[in-house]
Amino acid sequence: MESGKKGLTVKDVSPHDFVKAYANHIKRSGKIELPHWTDIVKTGKHKELAPYDPDWYYIRAASMARKIYLRGGLGVGAFRRIYGGSQRNGSRPPHFCMSSGAVARHILQQLQKMHIVDVDPSGGRIITSSGQRDLDQVAGTVAAPPAVGIPASTIVA
Repeated sequence: MESGKKGLTVKDVSPHDFVKAYANHIKRSGKIELPHWTDIVKTGKHKELAPYDPDWYYIRAASMARKIYLRGGLGVGAFRRIYGGSQRNGSRPPHFCMSSGAVARHILQQLQKMHIVDVDPSGGRIITSSGQRDLDQVAGTVAAPPAVGIPASTIVA
């Protein structure tokens, strides 16, 4: 790296753009094997249908890796709470409902197999050094300058 420039981290880029880019990176790498139930499973009991996006599993894995990067020590229970939502009960009042634990557990196991996360001795998962490097590399590509030929005035930052 040049002496005057610093590398970009996950904290420096837009979360939405990073998750899309990292999900694409995971999909291209081919290291995550999709379970056979990804096309029929609901992501929580408060949902009525399975996700419409065929790449939802990669997006959830990228989002979970980002959350572990930002705040380590998250486990299955924490992710059930994070991705939970309001369950509609018809004419009765709605209540909070946790998301699927099997989905979160399987994604954490896949990320662990890829050496992105590791088990924290005090509970939950933490990011590994190779995982941090991988996420930071993708963050650097997300925030890369635009391609040649696109005028800078058309880019809204």
